[in-house]
Amino acid sequence: MARKRIHKGNRRQGRAKVSKRPSTLLTGTLSLSRPGVATVSTPEGMYALAKHGIHEAMHGDEVQVSLVSAKGKAPLANVRFVLTRATQTFLGIYHDAGPLGAVVPLDSRIQRDFFVLPEDPSVGRHYVFEGDVVVARITEYPTRKSAAVVTIERRVGSAEDLDMNVEATIASYGLATEFPIKALRQAEKISVDADKALAEDASRHDLREELCITVDPADAKDFDDAVGARKLEDGSFELWVHIADVAHYVKWDSPIDLEARMRTCSAYLVDRVLPMLPEKLCNDVCSLRPAEDRLAMSVKMKLSSSGKILGATAMNSVIRSRARLSYDQVDSYLQGDVSALDSAVSREDAGAIKEMIDVLNQIRALREEIREKRGSVDFESVETRVVLDENNKPVGVSVRERTQATGLIEEAMLAANESVAHMLSQHDLESAYRVHEQPSPESLKLAITPLVAMGALEPDVASRIAIGDQTALQEALESVHGTRYSRVVNAQLLRAQKRAIYLPTNQGHFALGADAYCHFTSPIRRYPDVIVHRTLKRLLCGQTAARAELSALADICSTCSEQERKADAAARATQKIKLAEYYQSRLGEETWGTIDGCERFGLFITLDDTYADGLLTVRDLGHEWYVYDQETLALIGESTGKTYRIGGRVRVKISGVNVARGQIDLALVE
Repeated sequence: MARKRIHKGNRRQGRAKVSKRPSTLLTGTLSLSRPGVATVSTPEGMYALAKHGIHEAMHGDEVQVSLVSAKGKAPLANVRFVLTRATQTFLGIYHDAGPLGAVVPLDSRIQRDFFVLPEDPSVGRHYVFEGDVVVARITEYPTRKSAAVVTIERRVGSAEDLDMNVEATIASYGLATEFPIKALRQAEKISVDADKALAEDASRHDLREELCITVDPADAKDFDDAVGARKLEDGSFELWVHIADVAHYVKWDSPIDLEARMRTCSAYLVDRVLPMLPEKLCNDVCSLRPAEDRLAMSVKMKLSSSGKILGATAMNSVIRSRARLSYDQVDSYLQGDVSALDSAVSREDAGAIKEMIDVLNQIRALREEIREKRGSVDFESVETRVVLDENNKPVGVSVRERTQATGLIEEAMLAANESVAHMLSQHDLESAYRVHEQPSPESLKLAITPLVAMGALEPDVASRIAIGDQTALQEALESVHGTRYSRVVNAQLLRAQKRAIYLPTNQGHFALGADAYCHFTSPIRRYPDVIVHRTLKRLLCGQTAARAELSALADICSTCSEQERKADAAARATQKIKLAEYYQSRLGEETWGTIDGCERFGLFITLDDTYADGLLTVRDLGHEWYVYDQETLALIGESTGKTYRIGGRVRVKISGVNVARGQIDLALVE
């Protein structure tokens, strides 16, 4: 009979004795990942913050810290002085507190209340009432002896009118929601004048008679790329990629540029887009809408009959898209529905556009084969999006996988990005290259060990993956395609990869197997693409970059990499919030799922129907004591040997949700 223990999540108890001897002061940046968990990044290293060690500091502040050592543990940091404040304004909820007003930040990393003084007229001036969401400006920062003071800058709305969980996420990630007046005024003065642009720039090519189309998701509003292609008599191909000429309108250090440089990218949240550029540009002037003249940067590529890029030419241009197509329409056409495009194209252009799509699809297949041969690794991924009604309530989940239509656009964009990167790197030009380093042997070993243990990987393939063999990675992914192991193998090997970043110099792209790579094709939503456009324009006209731009490039690349991570994390967080809200009305519902993660405290389950992630805690596995096997990522019953490991299938039911945290709790169905 199994012995019983009180289960406390496999956590060990105990305290370490801490030495309080003062140490040398270090200077660094304070970062809170969540309430009570903070680190200080210094030139000497990164240190966790001691309990109650934050004092008057706030997230993002430049601080001086002392270190205290714990016996047998890493030293902890204590804030001694705040050198520079990072937060000037924040989003919060206003409360009436007698003679004072109080504003509670929506950003959970700002762990203090702020007060509005009785003599401050801002509450009345902005018609702020109890529970309203406001933008507050800090006038007095907290000290160890006094509270913080704010004034109200703007009333955003009432809590009933806003989705507070999403608003809190936006605030927590520090995403900008409004544009400065100067940037908006600059945008309003911008308009498209193709004839003027051609007259003023003799190097700009008039390509309005060149057949091109845009292909995007059905709900897309900004169209920053158009494509065209033809098959030549000798069997080779001509591939055109046209990208909105954002750099023509957004000059260095202009109000729009300063704001775009701060945002660095658009954030695609569950219920809205927080754009990098003002709407006038991204949805109008720079959007390649059909039958309208637009300025572009175009790349003309010559491909062999086998799909190899033989050469490429870049140019400033004027284009006119012939049609705006959706991925669904193009997929339907490629699957045999010859009338799928009829509603979106003119009768005169229909034949030529259909022929061009066929050519683009041929190029797709050839380019995929070439990339596979050179070691490019394509992980299978599924993009899920919560579908919301007119009241922003979740009504379903949309699942989108890679198709022929998405593939033909993706391959055209990859080809253009590589071609431009080669142009710049061949001239040793600094820009914003997209760099992906080879994964570390340690990360690969951690990823493949549990896959071998579950039988998803053959040992010889695993040993080759461990030394960074890209061919072995391809073989592993191909061997599990369409099997029950596919999802977990793709997820594990993807987690082992390093995250791609932006750097001023070209260092290649491991996952794509590319010697040179950059992002050129989305300047409406990514600032690095704007940098690449500017560099390419200077190359075309023989100019050199200003010293100020070059000196700022490294910092800009670093900021772009960091802001991209924040925008992606915020997007995931808001999706999780709405998924939790979706399951709030489905408590008790049963479904199958796959174990995609295993920790001491429980199992992370990906649900079949929606790809939502839920947590099945170790307490809910029964009364047996489970031992965590870190090497094989498994929980093993101490008495019965019952094993739960990644890749395993379980039937679960929805036992609870925490909408604010985007958390779905699961229970095991026996």
